[in-house]
Amino acid sequence: MAQQVPSPEQILDWLRQHPGEGAKRDIARAFGLKGAAKVELKQLLTRMQREGLIERNRRKVRPDGELPPVLVLRAVGPDDAGDLWAEPAEWEGDGPAPRILVLTRRDDPALGAGDRLLGRLVAGTEEAPLAARVIRRIGMGPRRVIGIYHAAEFGGRIAAIDKKTDRDWQVAPGDSGGAREGELVEAEQLGAPRGHGLPRARVVARLGDPSQPRAVSLIAIHEHGIPDVFPEATLAEAALARPMPLGRREDLRDLPLVTIDPSDARDHDDAVAAMADDDPANPGGHVVWVAIADVAAYVRPGSALDQEARRRGNSTYFPDRVVPMLPEALSGDLCSLVDTEDRPCIAVRLVLGPDGSKRSHRFTRGLMCSRATLSYQQAQAGADGQPDALTEPLMDSVIRPLWTAWRAAHTARELRQPLNLDLPERRIVLSDEGKVESVAFRDRLDAHRLIEDFMILANVAAAEELEAKRMHLLYRVHEEPSQEKLESLRQIVESVGLSLAKGQVLKTAQLNRLLDGVAGTEHAEMVNISVLRSMTQAYYAPENFGHFGLNLPKYGHFTSPIRRYADLVVHRALVRSHGWGDDGLTIEEERGLGETAEHISMTERRSMLAERDTTDRYLAAWLSDRVGSEFVGTISGVARFGLFVKLDETGADGLVPISAIGREYFVYDLDSQTLTGEKSRRVLGLGQRVTVRLAEAAPITGGLLFELLEVEGRTMPTPPKGARGAPRRKLGASRVRKRVDDKRAKRR
Repeated sequence: MAQQVPSPEQILDWLRQHPGEGAKRDIARAFGLKGAAKVELKQLLTRMQREGLIERNRRKVRPDGELPPVLVLRAVGPDDAGDLWAEPAEWEGDGPAPRILVLTRRDDPALGAGDRLLGRLVAGTEEAPLAARVIRRIGMGPRRVIGIYHAAEFGGRIAAIDKKTDRDWQVAPGDSGGAREGELVEAEQLGAPRGHGLPRARVVARLGDPSQPRAVSLIAIHEHGIPDVFPEATLAEAALARPMPLGRREDLRDLPLVTIDPSDARDHDDAVAAMADDDPANPGGHVVWVAIADVAAYVRPGSALDQEARRRGNSTYFPDRVVPMLPEALSGDLCSLVDTEDRPCIAVRLVLGPDGSKRSHRFTRGLMCSRATLSYQQAQAGADGQPDALTEPLMDSVIRPLWTAWRAAHTARELRQPLNLDLPERRIVLSDEGKVESVAFRDRLDAHRLIEDFMILANVAAAEELEAKRMHLLYRVHEEPSQEKLESLRQIVESVGLSLAKGQVLKTAQLNRLLDGVAGTEHAEMVNISVLRSMTQAYYAPENFGHFGLNLPKYGHFTSPIRRYADLVVHRALVRSHGWGDDGLTIEEERGLGETAEHISMTERRSMLAERDTTDRYLAAWLSDRVGSEFVGTISGVARFGLFVKLDETGADGLVPISAIGREYFVYDLDSQTLTGEKSRRVLGLGQRVTVRLAEAAPITGGLLFELLEVEGRTMPTPPKGARGAPRRKLGASRVRKRVDDKRAKRR
């Protein structure tokens, strides 16, 4: 008797009742089909697929609309909390396509809206029942570009200011978004370029006049995708915040706490105080208090404020503005430790021995009142015996005890031997109109070192406290350099008569001996730069791998919760571990620490790049009136395509193209980081003193192009006329910036 093959309706009913059993053999077994009937079943399933009744995946069938375990997804972008969501690339089910939470790992590519990826479905959560792990990215979404719009007869063009491209984009008449000639615009690329033609783009935002000085930071904000507008829900929550009462907090208002910050600080999240320890068991010892703004009391897990803070990851600082992690109502007011106002805090009492070593610590949740808001210069002047009207009354109760305790702590720091790089920090001063007034290097004062050393002690204590409480936290991790980078550093220092031993576990003390050996010599800057380039990038992680640069076995960020989300996580962990309230770290947050660490490590790098690009553009604008002038500097980088030179006066970096160096061919050596003349055997390498002429400065891109005049006092031959990259034919600024960035990417 011939076997009866089930109808399509029967097959669909069975599939709905037996999820996960969609193989052809499962269906055949369920309906008792054998021999020729199985052939008919296969033909029926093929017909059902063609008619769109079912989907097939690896010889399995499912009712239409049910998702396979591995599928192609289209990213729809991050939400307010920074989580990336996606939808199936193809969806024919009833209703809207389901939203799927994309779970990423550190090694996954950076994904953005419109990207296509292959994902594997995994177990979700109550808030996100559907989730997927990234297998690989298989396509890029619309590319976002920042550029200058130029009107044309048929539509227009966008000249990119992205440092990594030289091409323009064509804009159709209907895609200009109302942009005017010469305006700075944000656009998205429409598809891939066809043949040799220009890629097409559509204007999505008009950003104004690029010649306005304050457009410099705006370019970086949009170029790097930094969120700079708070959602209404976030602002509404911040507006409802009110000053915190004492309640169950410890009253710390009698402590002589002060804040010491840059004179232009926009927020104050740490205060310090010190006094002699009156414990007879610790003669000559010190008590140091470090009080930190209690941001966790205002920014609760899962709130709109929390979601936006996590999305931003950190504040981003530019010479003309700050893009804060928290709204001004909190960052500049209720959470900021302004003087004479009661403010909630989480504080640590550190007990130091007479030698500066930490003997014990105690954390508390308190209410404090800062005695004064001091600048580094004010505090330093007081310590140097030149107090002003503000610091004079604080000399005995604040300034002298702080410096006495710090000298002990600094002695202990020197014994610990953290990496001691000497790299001055630039300071760009703007006028009220936003134009550069001056560029100088910041003074490095003992006041800076005092705050830095006390903050490090507090950060270490936080990590130790949470480990002792068996509480998960985010560590600040800085791993030791790779063997490849060490070998490159070894060859560089050997070229100046120093040595770095092989076959030993690297210690910061070894690197410090190198730095001390060249201090005050012509090789100091080269060795400092080379040691810095050998370092790995610091990051956040829920696992502890130590902090190589600080020479610390454990380290967590605790002292800046107004501007760093990592510190807020540590505060919440302290709240939960001490039972201080219901605003501590939640179980869900604890489970997601890995994803949070990856995300905020990314946002930190994003801000660093944006801040660096802005500085480069301001420096190029500052120097644009001095094209043709001569400058003294140092070779700070060597590449196959030329030399990078850092100017003494401003610290600005620029490129000397290899084709504009002398009248001979130069051979590049990667290991020694040198260029050697094929005929003259002249060697150009890191740290050499040079004189250059500024040939080109492009404020829009931040690019600087130099001509090499002298090396170590010896005149360089002038390149032949018409040489590629010689003065008669300048290298385009955007190409300069691309090469500069390519080199910097390798350094990082």
